[in-house]
Amino acid sequence: MVTVQDYQSQVRPTWCAGCGNYGIWNALKKALAEAGLAPHQVMLVSGIGCGSKLPDYTTANGYMSLHGRTLAVATGIRLANHELKVICTHGDGDGYGEGGNHFVSAVRRNIGLVDIVQDNRVYGLTKGQYSPTSPKGFVTHTSPQGAIEEPFKPLAVALAEGGTFVSRGWSGDMEHLTWLIGEALKHRGYALVDVLQPCVSFNRMYSYEWLRPKVYKLQDQEGYDQSDRIAAVEKAEEWGERIPIG
Repeated sequence: MVTVQDYQSQVRPTWCAGCGNYGIWNALKKALAEAGLAPHQVMLVSGIGCGSKLPDYTTANGYMSLHGRTLAVATGIRLANHELKVICTHGDGDGYGEGGNHFVSAVRRNIGLVDIVQDNRVYGLTKGQYSPTSPKGFVTHTSPQGAIEEPFKPLAVALAEGGTFVSRGWSGDMEHLTWLIGEALKHRGYALVDVLQPCVSFNRMYSYEWLRPKVYKLQDQEGYDQSDRIAAVEKAEEWGERIPIG
């Protein structure tokens, strides 16, 4: 029987206290154990960034690739060994910025990967530049007049490219996130799990207190059909006082 302890590592995380990566890390280990996957059956692929250090802190196969090349490397590993459960763990900068073209290609190819994007809407490891998902006007030390672009919408893009598993979770609800990752692990094709998470050092506005009252679970909404692509697009565009997860 596989347990969470099987995935424990002697290497301790260096993430900031309160970082959302802790919730994602623990939810992933729990989901893997519940799925009955042993560490030798799992390959964790990451890029460069705070969240991309997750394989260092987990007992499983791991590969740290170049910045933005996580999905390209993961695709090669998946094609080379169909027996491995290949899981990507990287941030919104790595996944949607440097790796934006690989993201679109991975959705279109629909190869069996689980893509967990730790979306804190900022570049954390490089000390707080705005990222593709940062809101327009977001002020940082490298953008004192605010971000000039509209934020990238990963869920809407994935649906537009024919994504077959498009989901969002958040690091403040580990039970729901564990379930969501578990569902992604069952999916045969490409599974996107975009995880909203606070960066307590460089994006304090995007805090647990800001997110908690806004997120709501789609499966709790009466009549919502997760197979309805048009309804999914509408929910992917919803952002503000209410933010759907699921």
